[in-house]
Amino acid sequence: MAKYTRGTIRDFSGFNANEDAEALRKAMKGMGTDEDTIIKILTARSNAQRQQISGSFKTSFGRDLVDDLKSELTSKLEKVIIALMTPASLYDAYELRHALKGAGTDEKVLIQILASKNQAEMNHLKKVYGEEYGRDLEDNITGDTSGFFQRMLVVLLQANRDPDSKVNDALVEEDAQVLFKAGELKWGTDEEKFITILGTRSIAHLRKVFDKYMTISGYQMEESIGRETSGNLQQLLLAIVKCVRSVPAYFADTLYHAMKGAGTDDCTLIRVMASRSEIDLLDIRKEYRKNYGKSLLQAIKGDTSGDYRNTLLLVCGGDDE
Repeated sequence: MAKYTRGTIRDFSGFNANEDAEALRKAMKGMGTDEDTIIKILTARSNAQRQQISGSFKTSFGRDLVDDLKSELTSKLEKVIIALMTPASLYDAYELRHALKGAGTDEKVLIQILASKNQAEMNHLKKVYGEEYGRDLEDNITGDTSGFFQRMLVVLLQANRDPDSKVNDALVEEDAQVLFKAGELKWGTDEEKFITILGTRSIAHLRKVFDKYMTISGYQMEESIGRETSGNLQQLLLAIVKCVRSVPAYFADTLYHAMKGAGTDDCTLIRVMASRSEIDLLDIRKEYRKNYGKSLLQAIKGDTSGDYRNTLLLVCGGDDE
């Protein structure tokens, strides 16, 4: 797996798992809960360090730290703290399992996680999901989805995207023409062409295809997908195109829409902030400021409150105004 260096949270220097475990136990023991201490410690430690704290907590007190946090915290604060406490390698698998479990399927979660993975990350995710839940991720997804949306997800799960080698200009021209004919020039849409090209071509190749498509059609790829498709397939294809252009920009866009309008999509807000905090949240912040005219920190301040807000602000790690 790649070593990420653009996160807002890193290993805490002078880290002592036993001291942190003792401080957390004290914060939760007896009447009342010291939320400030819990938030201060857990937002300043990396995920790997949080797992060490959890081990020390079990050894010292014979108690499960996550269970104690769940019993002491409530609502959105509980959700964001438990997200931070979930082992990084398991987090996406956990989110997918819950999106697929039960009566309905949360397609938004499937799209946000699967559209943003590279081949190595996708293969790791499938392996972890199988080990943790004793189930095959592809089988679970095909059992809960259908149609072209399912087909596109399955192509992504195969993780067979071409490597980023030298771009073939002739193939770029051909793919751009194929997509144009499959959409704008056709009565109806040939979704298969979109699925094959967007799901298997290299990132460098697709960026050139999008430029060529604009030259040929006069439309951005996103515009054509918006007109030619609908529903979950449309949202998935748009997510793929945005991630091809820039994964941090995609997540900045995701956060913007999670906080836009009357209500806040806290599940998405928590998922993105927690999952990207040690990967590329600094880049996401930069894209957010560039594209939306305000900092991510200011957006969070305006859309959240209380200890939940304080936790997200600490994860955010700073302002970009």
